[in-house]
Amino acid sequence: MRLGTNDAFAELGLASDASESEVKAAWRRLASQWHPDRNGSAGAVAKMQRINQAFEEIRRAGFRAAAPEPSATDAEEAAPGPATDPGAGFDEHGEDGATAFRDEPGTGRQRRPIHRKVKLTLEEAAAGCIKVLRGKITETCRSCEGAGHQVLGGNCVRCGGSGAVPKRSFFGWPTGLAECEACLGGGIARQPCAACRGSGKTAARSYQAKVRIPHGVRRGDLLHVDGRRLRPERLPADLEIRVELLDHAFFELDDDGTLRCEVPVDAFTWIAGRQAQVPTLSGLQPLQLSRGRLSYCLKGQGFPTERRGARGDQWVTLVPVFPERLSTDQQILLDQLCATTSGGEAMDERLQAWQRSLRTWERGLRG
Repeated sequence: MRLGTNDAFAELGLASDASESEVKAAWRRLASQWHPDRNGSAGAVAKMQRINQAFEEIRRAGFRAAAPEPSATDAEEAAPGPATDPGAGFDEHGEDGATAFRDEPGTGRQRRPIHRKVKLTLEEAAAGCIKVLRGKITETCRSCEGAGHQVLGGNCVRCGGSGAVPKRSFFGWPTGLAECEACLGGGIARQPCAACRGSGKTAARSYQAKVRIPHGVRRGDLLHVDGRRLRPERLPADLEIRVELLDHAFFELDDDGTLRCEVPVDAFTWIAGRQAQVPTLSGLQPLQLSRGRLSYCLKGQGFPTERRGARGDQWVTLVPVFPERLSTDQQILLDQLCATTSGGEAMDERLQAWQRSLRTWERGLRG
């Protein structure tokens, strides 16, 4: 079984913040004690294998201090929403990841989730939808536990067990020692894993699964999906899906679920108090216009206020549009309309009051 980084430091008897020189010194000390050529005990080979595995795990980690690996509880707390939610949506070109997530029951092996990004329209996010996920996944080789090789025991043939080989210049002159590539400085004979051909991973295999996204997800939401519940096939890993919302041509979404939309409308239609078609997340809907009113609230036509919650409201703001140039017919009709309101009882009271004020002011100037 492959060691975690913290376990690797512990195997060498070191703290997790040990330096590179301390790690190498600890490995040399333990190798001289447990090397099968020097130690004839029954557990020497197994102990030496663990020492080498620990050394290589720390090498892979770059001799950095090991961070605690997340437990199942930590991972689920980082993913808001029901941990057993069977559905989430995503595009068909996600990104695979390899962060330790949870242990497979009865195997002691860690399940590594597939990290995906999903881009959804506001309509898909508001109503929920089913998406098809396609991709490829690789797993850690079980034969070599991801190491890419198997330890044979005994001295490495190339370096004779020293872990180093002579380094020579362009002219063949010795210039010091270099790390043995055959044993990676371990000094122990080993061979590439036949199952994975030294890669440490299984061959990539394609997968396809249908998943459901709950309605009301927002930008940045992280959804967890149990890969064993997916159809048409069960995945060997869980999914962690981050939601992204695409910009919309018409709508703007507020944090409280309010949806806002600005709608250009023919000014004559607005003045006449007719109906206009306005967009909503459910499609076009007729809106009864009222002369002098530009803002309208459509109850329950907005975005869900919370995941799986009721929908908020939509606010429509009208922008009356007058023609830049009037046709001859329009000019004639407007002249007739002006004539009907230029005086008499047809004139609006506000205009009549204004006309009276003008006449009073004008008489004051003459007097």
